[in-house]
Amino acid sequence: MLNGLRQQAIVKPGGVIEICSPELPPGATVEVIVLLESPPKHSEKSLISFIGSAKGSFATPEEVDKFIRQERDAWEF
Repeated sequence: MLNGLRQQAIVKPGGVIEICSPELPPGATVEVIVLLESPPKHSEKSLISFIGSAKGSFATPEEVDKFIRQERDAWEF
């Protein structure tokens, strides 16, 4: 029967990983699988750059005024 042991470890200089656990009996044969976490991707854009970029959004107050004027001009009286 297989028993699992899950731990997180920090890679030391030279790519050395140390796993210590009282569940590991001396002389036992084990299989080690290493899953490397990828670093979080940082957005190249600042949050401010998203203002006005979505559909229906306006980048400046002048664009809002222009849109409102166009809508009012389109009204039929």
